Amino acid sequence: MAVDYTVIVVYLVGMLAVGWWGMRRAKSKSEFLVAGRRLGPTMYSGTMAAIVLGGASTIGGVGLGYQYGLSGAWMVFSIGLGLLALSVFFSARIARLKVYTVSEMLDLRYGGRAGVISGVVMWAYTLMLAVTSTIAYATIFDVLFDMNRTIAIILGGSIVVAYSTLGGMWSITLTDMVQFVVKTIGVLLLLLPIAVVKAGGFSEMKAQLPTEYFDPLGIGGETIFTYVLIYTFGMLIGQDIWQRVFTAGSDRTAKWGGTVAGTYCLVYALAGAVIGTAAKVLYPKLDSADDAFATIVKDELPMGVRGLVLAAALAAVMSTSSGALIACATVANNDIWSRLRGAVTTDSDATASDEERDEVRGNRAFILIMGVAVICTAIALNNVVEALTVAYNLLVGGLLVPILGGLLWKRGTAQGALAAVAVGGLAVIGLMASYGILANEPIYYGLLSSLAVYVIVSLATPATDPAVLAAWRERLAGRGSEPVSESVPAHQ
Repeated sequence: MAVDYTVIVVYLVGMLAVGWWGMRRAKSKSEFLVAGRRLGPTMYSGTMAAIVLGGASTIGGVGLGYQYGLSGAWMVFSIGLGLLALSVFFSARIARLKVYTVSEMLDLRYGGRAGVISGVVMWAYTLMLAVTSTIAYATIFDVLFDMNRTIAIILGGSIVVAYSTLGGMWSITLTDMVQFVVKTIGVLLLLLPIAVVKAGGFSEMKAQLPTEYFDPLGIGGETIFTYVLIYTFGMLIGQDIWQRVFTAGSDRTAKWGGTVAGTYCLVYALAGAVIGTAAKVLYPKLDSADDAFATIVKDELPMGVRGLVLAAALAAVMSTSSGALIACATVANNDIWSRLRGAVTTDSDATASDEERDEVRGNRAFILIMGVAVICTAIALNNVVEALTVAYNLLVGGLLVPILGGLLWKRGTAQGALAAVAVGGLAVIGLMASYGILANEPIYYGLLSSLAVYVIVSLATPATDPAVLAAWRERLAGRGSEPVSESVPAHQ
């Protein structure tokens, strides 16, 4: 394992070095939180694919393939569909808003009264997303070093917190680009063909496994519908995803770069399912489906290659973890703390504000604080699936309707948005307590109640001030004020 250890150590040291380099570039709030809003298509596509394909998509995707066969691809496939929908239909308008958070978008659209409550919901979602990604370090380091769970979480989490705190979005963007390349080589170009060959090829896999393993809908229609409802729609409104859209250097980059990333996700989904199916042939009686990835890597790959593939899994986890962490810290600082102390500023006075106080230092401090909170929560928490389900249920049930309503329906009002967030969120929490966290009913009924309340309250209350809507349309058209740093040419 010495060669494998060397590969992993070099990778981890490289991540810290990139973080240190990124610190030298993050000189303003815009640079620190959204990489100066000037990424070109290559970096944008790679980093967007990296953040959405995390440990759940890699280790969990292979596990679903082990359990259900090719139809196990549907969870990650749903993520890819959501990213495609976001990129094609919404990303250009989102990028033109020139905001930092989803809650700022809601304030612009509804007149400044929807931000705090939506910020709390989004903060809870990003925190749980970061926690679930951080827990995954335990699985990977256990395979590598037979390491204690707590130590593994502290080690992996500390590296992510370090490079995220140092350079903010610039460090995360650069490390995610490296992680995208490592994942592509490790999972698609190495593990996928080796797993299929070791299992005897597709003909032998078909001979060894039941026919339902090769049924595209074998996982069940209701499960597929739930995946689409949670993950596809979740991709449309998550702060971690929007914050990457904000980094795009142009409308074209946001649209077409995201489309490339979404297509890559569809390929990655199928690859994970095939790897899991091959693992089922090789190891038909594993105690847990989620052990399939680690087992096939540990037992079937040659020295050196094994280290690279494990680095790919680590890259998958780190990319999602770092993206969720900076999103969590951005929401906590800009949407909750700043509002509570009455220091909310807009992009139009961002330059003056940055001269008055050190925005970068404040956001860096919040990343560090949130990072420590994430590590501590990850150590205390055991059930990753339940935590992730709670996060996505709250996000979709509480925020999907007011966000998409604001983008698509001009009659939506601030009162309708607030009511939708409150009723949808409370309905999801109450129904999870009644039906169980993993039940489908909470998201179904929570989303329907949020939609009903949004429409009814919006129609029953005065329409949004025409001046607010006019300012909103100006921002959507890209004619709003922009940070000074955004005039720099896009990076490729």
